[in-house]
Amino acid sequence: MTITDVRVRKVEREGKMKAVASITIDGVFVVHDIKIIEGDRGLFIAMPSKQAQDGTYRDIAHPITTETREMIQNMVISKYNEALAEE
Repeated sequence: MTITDVRVRKVEREGKMKAVASITIDGVFVVHDIKIIEGDRGLFIAMPSKQAQDGTYRDIAHPITTETREMIQNMVISKYNEALAEE
């Protein structure tokens, strides 16, 4: 699996969510609405989720392995930092 494109849209409001990203996988599959969030230990990503009937949130799409999650997170946060540097 190769991430062939990462697009980041910064959020202009105050709060912990800093941006929303979309990734393209192998040039043929897109995952939208990956949130970039400022946590107590720095930036991290939250995969797209949907609220269940019981009020909890469940990921709609997510990596199965830790290595894949880390790869996606590193690429998305790197692209976010590039966008900040361009300002």
